[in-house]
Amino acid sequence: LALDLGTKCGFAFRSDAGVVSGTQDFTPSRYDSSAMRFLRFERFLRELHDTDELRLIVYEEVRRHKGVDAAHVYGGFTATLGTWCEKHGVPMEAYPVGAIKKHWTGAGNASKEAMIAAAVRRGFKPIDDNEADALAMLDMALGGLVL
Repeated sequence: LALDLGTKCGFAFRSDAGVVSGTQDFTPSRYDSSAMRFLRFERFLRELHDTDELRLIVYEEVRRHKGVDAAHVYGGFTATLGTWCEKHGVPMEAYPVGAIKKHWTGAGNASKEAMIAAAVRRGFKPIDDNEADALAMLDMALGGLVL
């Protein structure tokens, strides 16, 4: 499973049916506590694991954030992911942003549009850059064998 962690979380994995990808929205409603996004994320992981047993989870390692809130949310997602992986014995690995972009496009500073275009060239129809990033990470994890 490859994850582009965030409130709008891109995901991609390979199953018997082929590559499955998308974007899952964990935006809390105005009545939710701030912890609800992480509880929904944990449920999402559990449902994926129940459907297609997860053997490895890779995620985008972000070192710089646009703001304090984004940093806090990312920290919450990585903590939730790490805790879930430890509980279920699923190894996880972080991929640096620049390495993902370079693998997928040839440029470590590729734009969101370039990441989407690279996914389209490979036959995918990503909803957004989060899904495109997840597809790129899946391709990295599988050694370039997504297609």
